[in-house]
This record gives sequence, structure tokens and C-alpha cells, in this order.
Amino acid sequence: MAENKSGSISLESVTNSIKQYIRILQLTRKPSMDEFLMISKVAGAGILLIGVIGFIIYLIMVLIPTAIVG
Repeated sequence: MAENKSGSISLESVTNSIKQYIRILQLTRKPSMDEFLMISKVAGAGILLIGVIGFIIYLIMVLIPTAIVG
């Protein structure tokens, strides 16, 4: 929220912020089923990719010390 020079929040700045939030909410819409499925697939693929990368790093961290120590 916007603060004036004295550091306090005025009623006008709060009103302007609420108007901006309402304007943005009016622009939004519910995604279609195709859009929702595509977003879900991309998010799932990203989560899976991060998990695989983490598992590979874990394996490297476990295997390298055992190979060095013997």
C-alpha cells in the first residue's frame, strides 16, 4: 500500500488500492478445462524434474564419498 511522506497510510491510498484490486479481479476468468490440464501437466513435469535433479544430486553426494574412502 502507498504511504505518504509522514509514513502513515491514508484513507485515499487504501481506497485506490482496493479499486486496483477490484479492477484486476474483474479481468480474471476461470480457465477452460484444456488450459487447466495443460497447466497441471507443466506443473507436474516441473515438480518431477526438480525431484529427479535432487535425487541425482543425492546419489552423487552418497557415491562420491564412498568411492573416495573405499
